[in-house]
Amino acid sequence: MTTPLQVTARLRTPVTEHDHVRGPVDAPVTIVEYGDFQCRFCGAAYQNLREVLRQRADTVRLAYRHFPITNLHPYAEHAAEASEAAGRRGRFWAMHDWLYEHQDQLDPVHLSLGVAQLGLPADEVNAEVERQAHGDRVRRDFVGGIRSGVEASPTLFVNGVRHDAGYDVADLLAAVDAAATP
Repeated sequence: MTTPLQVTARLRTPVTEHDHVRGPVDAPVTIVEYGDFQCRFCGAAYQNLREVLRQRADTVRLAYRHFPITNLHPYAEHAAEASEAAGRRGRFWAMHDWLYEHQDQLDPVHLSLGVAQLGLPADEVNAEVERQAHGDRVRRDFVGGIRSGVEASPTLFVNGVRHDAGYDVADLLAAVDAAATP
């Protein structure tokens, strides 16, 4: 009788100062999320990750990376581009939150309204999205995800190891607490 080889998927692209990170820089636990702004499962994970960040504010930081699955989510790539355009103006997390809180409004008209609601220059951001000014960043995140074994969104890594359990608050807190324990 043979036992199948079990391989643990690991994060191949380490978190750097170029990542979008929320939480303390020196947190003992880093969660990396590969997400798609139009994915309803990512929307559910978004709420849970916010709660984990609230409950473990000194313990965990979150790095967000793009993984738009465009064959299923036609507005995901534009949303990722808009978040990067906002990030260029120091507002990545504000745009990130707006996108997840308005997942049913990611078409170009509503996206433009959301950009304006955040006080960003809608014409400039729309032009950047249309010419895919941040496409290299989105593709780099996506390719890094593929190299790390990401096949779907959301995919989470806790301290570099893919989190294959659920992404409800209890599962995430258990993973954070286990990773924080030396």
